Amino acid sequence: MNLNLVVIAMILTLLIPIYEAWKDDSIWQKMLAFSSIATKTSVMILVISVLRDDWMIGVVGVIILSVGNAALMLLAHVIKRMSDVSS
Repeated sequence: MNLNLVVIAMILTLLIPIYEAWKDDSIWQKMLAFSSIATKTSVMILVISVLRDDWMIGVVGVIILSVGNAALMLLAHVIKRMSDVSS
C-alpha cells in the first residue's frame, strides 16, 4: 500500500469540513467544522509520527487532540452564553 496515497486521502478529507464551514453561516456549524479539522489534523500528525518513528511528533499530536477540542468547545459555550444574554 502506498503511504503517499494515505496522506493525500487524509488531506482531502480535511477539505470537507473546510467547505462546510465556508458554506454555512451558523456559528455552531462553523465550530463543529473547526473541531473536525482539529481532530483530523491531530490524527494526521499521529500517523506521520508512526511512519517516521518519531515519538516527539506523536506527543504533539496527542496534546492537540486532547486540549485543542476542549478549548474549542469552551469557546462555543462562551459564544452561546453571550448570545443568550443579548437576546
